[in-house]
Amino acid sequence: MKNSNTHNQRIAKITFASVYPMYVEKIEKKGRTKEELHQVIEWLTSFDYKKVQELIKENATFETFFRQASLNPNAHLITGVICGVRLEEIEDPLTQQVRYLDKLVDELAKGKKMEKILRGS
Repeated sequence: MKNSNTHNQRIAKITFASVYPMYVEKIEKKGRTKEELHQVIEWLTSFDYKKVQELIKENATFETFFRQASLNPNAHLITGVICGVRLEEIEDPLTQQVRYLDKLVDELAKGKKMEKILRGS
């Protein structure tokens, strides 16, 4: 799937701090906890709670956020559609990583069991 360069650049410049409260709101509305959200973030990125808070405080862009991350080797097992786009077809690595996180948050909000969300753990 070809995303426009402009689209990819826009995603790269979004700050994690601006999206994080939306993730929290989305999952808490569905009865999930912030702790579960952090478990999902840590599985994908290797960032513990403290590191996530540092990145929020620094106003890190997604570009910086994922540059510092150690992506889980099973991240490629995250498949499906997010925002009308099939994850496996996203060519830009950063855009794909951001969408991986979006997909995991969606699965958490939809009540999927943690063992299923954390693929191959």
